[in-house]
Amino acid sequence: MSAGVDRDRVARAVRELLGAIGADPESDELRATPSRVAESYAEFFAGVGVDPQQFLADAVPVDGETGELVLMRDIALRSVCEHHLLPFRGKAHVAYQPRDRVVGLSALPRVVDTLAARPQVQERLGEQIAQTLQDGLDPLGVLVVLEASHGCVSDRGVREADAEAVTIASRGSLADPAARAEVVALIAPAGSRSAL
Repeated sequence: MSAGVDRDRVARAVRELLGAIGADPESDELRATPSRVAESYAEFFAGVGVDPQQFLADAVPVDGETGELVLMRDIALRSVCEHHLLPFRGKAHVAYQPRDRVVGLSALPRVVDTLAARPQVQERLGEQIAQTLQDGLDPLGVLVVLEASHGCVSDRGVREADAEAVTIASRGSLADPAARAEVVALIAPAGSRSAL
């Protein structure tokens, strides 16, 4: 378990950063900024050192009576890119095909939130979510689709404000292209899905 974010140390670093860019950290406008940033970082990075498996510990046996798939679409996703410490945000879609255990639905967003609350890259985040579910539930298959817009793409460099990255991580039966395509079709916006 992480000891948490050292708010005093973050505040000192922000004061130094403000001075380094030529701003006066003691001005009326910026005096409270270091502590505000420290509080924000404590929230943004609350997942550092936290084991997301804890949210899967209450899985219950189902004896093969679960149906074919558990899918939670549109889980809000917010993280901070480890390359520039700029935010990326979007949606996570998480599916698993149970073997003999299921977990409460609220566990899926908790796993996403915990793993996202660290310096991250989207590609690794999807893989970590998929592996956490694979290790914690031993399902037949897992599929994680992340859609996100990145501050490092929209606000600097190429400045592509409308660009969105999509990554897919899969395990087991849901790594099969046909099974994957079926789940991806279910993830599509409601207006574009065909009648089931």
